[in-house]
Amino acid sequence: MKDKIAITLEHDIVEDLDRLIQKHIFLNRSKVIQEAVHEKLERMKGSRLAKECGKLDPVFEKTMAEEGFSEELSKWPEY
Repeated sequence: MKDKIAITLEHDIVEDLDRLIQKHIFLNRSKVIQEAVHEKLERMKGSRLAKECGKLDPVFEKTMAEEGFSEELSKWPEY
């Protein structure tokens, strides 16, 4: 499902968008803007994930990982 919205952009930006359309890089203005917004949101999600991961305590995380790993190690087949 898609929603229709109205936006206001600087004239220079609209001209840049129209050049991309003329070069057949995008079908229309909506596609250009939709992809730009999508890319921006994905980058923001990625940077948020990096910030949250930066809050983790590496020593604690390693200890937790090794604790679970050692329990499973005895169940592994011999090679």
